[in-house]
Amino acid sequence: DELLHECFRKEKSRALREPAPFARQTGYETEIPHEKLTIAQARKGTPAQRPVRVYADGIFDLFHSGHARALMQAKNVFPNTYLIVGVCSDELTHKLKGYTVMTEDERYEALRHCRYVDEVVRDAPWTLTPEFLKKHKIDFVAHDDIPYTSAGSEDVYKDIKEAGMFVATQRTEGISTSDVITRIVRDYDIYVRRNLQRGYTARELNVGFIKENKYRLQNQVDKMKETVRTVEEKSKHFVNRVEEKSQDLIHKWEEKSREFIGNFLELFGPDSTWHAIQERSGRMLQALSPYSSPRGSPHSSPTRRRSVSPDSLPSSASPPSSPSSPKKRNRSSVKAASGY
Repeated sequence: DELLHECFRKEKSRALREPAPFARQTGYETEIPHEKLTIAQARKGTPAQRPVRVYADGIFDLFHSGHARALMQAKNVFPNTYLIVGVCSDELTHKLKGYTVMTEDERYEALRHCRYVDEVVRDAPWTLTPEFLKKHKIDFVAHDDIPYTSAGSEDVYKDIKEAGMFVATQRTEGISTSDVITRIVRDYDIYVRRNLQRGYTARELNVGFIKENKYRLQNQVDKMKETVRTVEEKSKHFVNRVEEKSQDLIHKWEEKSREFIGNFLELFGPDSTWHAIQERSGRMLQALSPYSSPRGSPHSSPTRRRSVSPDSLPSSASPPSSPSSPKKRNRSSVKAASGY
């Protein structure tokens, strides 16, 4: 077990540092005897120096997650698996299946850099022969179990299944190379316009003069629409900010108003501090001032009271004033002067 773990660790470390190697043209060569395994033996586990050699093949055009998931399943079908991936050439693929987007070299490199792949076989055969299986010491072949009709055969894996060398993987729904290409074809105009914007020429995109100008005009219209949309969004954002500010100011004004009214009532209300101060001031003034008589008695004030002695009172027996007093004489003289 320790040797097996060490082997896995070294293999994982290599996979992280460098891509998977290509298979030799002469096939797999080893000094260790390569005895045929049954599925039961493979699932039980094999010695570290004798991994189970599993083969998976395909076109792998526009390498995507569906491809990677299938290879992950093939890699983990047994405890100790060495995964060999065969990639068909452009010539064979174009002849038997159709035109590819990626070249064969691009597809080879995509597989070499997949973490589950241990070895890549270039120019893989369309139908597996006993000679090919023996050359690469293949124990089992992994693929989804849907019959693959091609090259005049109802199922190219029929012989492999009958020999007990087939292990099934599950397809990933919703993703395939055909689906990706369908999306591109469906939105062809969008991608052409995008690439024109990115600097590709009409010749590189295989677009005529009229279509090129049509796409460029559409790009200008889209830019104008985007500008208008941006201005509208900014305007809405500005209006929203003004509304938020207004609401905030109104809220603050209401708070300040309530605070002012509360302070005013606290200071000048019926039970206010101002009334208490006035009341205390009145008491203090009353305490400091002398006693005052009721209104209408000006001579009853203590400050104006004087002690009246009997000698100061006028005598009741004194004779009345003489008619020829100075005051009367003065009045007579005034009348005489005025001609009366």
